[in-house]
Amino acid sequence: MNMKRIAFISEHASPLALLGGVDNGGQNVYVAELSMQLVRKGFQIDIYTRRDCSTTPEVVEWKPGVRVIHVTAGPPEYIPKEQLLQYMQEFTFHMLYFMSRHELWYDLIHAHFFMSALVASNIKKAAGIPYVVTFHALGLVRKLHQKTADGFPPERTVIEKHIVEDANLIIAECPQDKEDLMMHYGADADRIAIAPCGFNPKEFHPVDKEAARDFLRISQRDKVILQLGRMVPRKGVDNVIRAMEYACSSVNRLRLLVVGGESDSPDPAQTPEIGRLQQIARDCNISNSVIFTGRKARSVLKYYYAAADVFISTPWYEPFGITPLESMACGTPVIGSNVGGIKYSVVDERTGFLVPPHEPDVLANRIIQLLKDNALHQTMSRNAVKHVRNNFTWSKVASQIQKIYNTVLTGEQKPAKQPVKQLITDHAALLNIMNLLPAFKSSIV
Repeated sequence: MNMKRIAFISEHASPLALLGGVDNGGQNVYVAELSMQLVRKGFQIDIYTRRDCSTTPEVVEWKPGVRVIHVTAGPPEYIPKEQLLQYMQEFTFHMLYFMSRHELWYDLIHAHFFMSALVASNIKKAAGIPYVVTFHALGLVRKLHQKTADGFPPERTVIEKHIVEDANLIIAECPQDKEDLMMHYGADADRIAIAPCGFNPKEFHPVDKEAARDFLRISQRDKVILQLGRMVPRKGVDNVIRAMEYACSSVNRLRLLVVGGESDSPDPAQTPEIGRLQQIARDCNISNSVIFTGRKARSVLKYYYAAADVFISTPWYEPFGITPLESMACGTPVIGSNVGGIKYSVVDERTGFLVPPHEPDVLANRIIQLLKDNALHQTMSRNAVKHVRNNFTWSKVASQIQKIYNTVLTGEQKPAKQPVKQLITDHAALLNIMNLLPAFKSSIV
């Protein structure tokens, strides 16, 4: 069998990054796990991501069949993703130059996020390589919820609309994602395929609750709610804290663990959102019941999921949301916002509950109901494990993605509107094309 070579572009979300920070979350996991599963299906994967540290090697042989390639695009330091668009021309150039130097060719590019898709679109024009895109989030949906707090440049919407027409195929992560693409961007339903996020059953599986609590030094007598993920306002952790204020009056020894942040210990100076949330807990007079842990290594997350009685995720909006899957895989029921991917992955009243995102009293009632009904809790726990194992393993996701790739590679999908140009066959041809980027040409000639 001819091994297919795929390039992933994930400009701000490297599989090598520590999770839990402002810009490190589900996309990092998606890129890492999907690449490893696709190798098992006979693909070779190169992941192109932006160099954000001057000492990082250009190429990291990360896993068998998976390389991470660090591309120069702006200064080699951390830059918030909202400020990265200005460096995507440079990213395009250095990715093409790397391909030219190493005589690399790809059968397909899989772009992750709109800026990566812009790079993929440029490479498609220059080299004729088709691409698919997983947006992971949509600018117009973000603006709807964040309004003036959205820090992305207005060009994002224009770029996304171009990508929707230009990509060979769009991968939506759930039905809501597909609806948003069609409603807000006029996307053609025939050029959208749905493939969800997943979880790794070797990494996330039921662990004895008592053992997990002993490992984490959590009291066996406490009732524990868990919130785990990026510390940004849209994740709705404030909603969970306000629900705690209601629930504490009905549930004894109730505790909320908040896992995530930019540092290993909770530091408001490094993670301003933690400071804001701590103040809300003080205002609600429940500071002693809300414990901020800072970020935690991925290897210990299963113990947090297993130690909790219930996992809560009530973001304002959520393109998909991987943490609810991981929690259910560990046998912990989920109370989640009735939005986006969460309403796709959590089965209301079977694996947990779905609630409105901004109604802490409704959330509190569901917390109380779940914690006071042991039979319901046990049933939901069993249902949750079975549900995610049947539908959301990364292996199953990779099989769906493989079919999507094959539709593009065999030319079966409805064509994109933009014409494909001639292939680049040598370095001279690359330099001719890159005359469009004179500011960067001088750095390699």
